[in-house]
Amino acid sequence: MSRVSRRTAVFAALVTAVAAAVVLYLFQPWKAFTDTRVEEALPTAAGPTRQDAAPKQDRTPENLAEGTFVTHEHDTSGTARTVRLADGARLLRLEDLRTSDGPDVRVYLSTRDADEVRSGLGDGAVELGELKGNLGDQNYTVPAGTDLSGFRSAVLWCKRFSVSFGAADLTPVAG
Repeated sequence: MSRVSRRTAVFAALVTAVAAAVVLYLFQPWKAFTDTRVEEALPTAAGPTRQDAAPKQDRTPENLAEGTFVTHEHDTSGTARTVRLADGARLLRLEDLRTSDGPDVRVYLSTRDADEVRSGLGDGAVELGELKGNLGDQNYTVPAGTDLSGFRSAVLWCKRFSVSFGAADLTPVAG
């Protein structure tokens, strides 16, 4: 092999190795074969601790809205619920979740309906955090001061590729 051919072959091998590393980083194909199960209980809020605090109130979490996931880019099923705890904290709870694992999947509240988020999260979407696992029951804290009345869906969104894995319309629970 000539010196020029050897340099060309080494350069081509180096370029191929770098390209393969970039593809592996971006797509993380092994996640197609892995599952992460999370089984978090619905938290209960601690009651008042001061002597002069108000009398104990009902400690049962209050369901505010709920909906069933629909599939978008990846098979997704389960239930999403917004819940108010006795101390006033609010969270999004995912129950019986089943979806694909993927790179950089995040949980959002969106002002768009579940069908509409296929084309994007829309203005005012709130990120609640990275998806903890692709199977099971999970809790995500809603930031204090967030007005839940404007949010219409819970979304599993792949931030890296800007696609929705699935979403659930959040229908207010009659109280």
